[in-house]
Amino acid sequence: MKAKFIEEQKMTQWWLWLLLLGVSVLPFVGIYQQVYRGEPWGDKPMSDLGLIIMAGFMVCLILLFWSFKLKTQIDSQHIQIKFVPFVSRSFSWDDIKSAEVIKYGFVGGWGIRLGTQYGTVYNIKGNKGLALELKSGQKYLIGTQKETELRKFIEELD
Repeated sequence: MKAKFIEEQKMTQWWLWLLLLGVSVLPFVGIYQQVYRGEPWGDKPMSDLGLIIMAGFMVCLILLFWSFKLKTQIDSQHIQIKFVPFVSRSFSWDDIKSAEVIKYGFVGGWGIRLGTQYGTVYNIKGNKGLALELKSGQKYLIGTQKETELRKFIEELD
């Protein structure tokens, strides 16, 4: 059986979920007050339909954040990443010039970041990741929460 490094990360930052859920409650409060109590919500109230659409949008936004996953799978042949639901990429070791586990600085947030000093960044949280430079000159950074395990795995592949 071939050795593999496998990691799956999800957005588990409590403060992000508190913010999302806190903001998402607002249209439901408006619906309750305007539709069920019959009182306008605020001094320039939105239409009932507008509040219902806003509530639906917030539910979809929460479901989207809930679905975010960064899956990394590395073996002796290639590195495969999936940033669910957006990106699936695979890199052959033959195309990789260098691979190093690093601690990186601020890259503008979490998710998919383009045009950073590390090239394209795929991360969910934290500040550690696998920095790749391809022979073509393209750069990528794949975030990890398993820094020690990943570093050991990469070293064993050499």
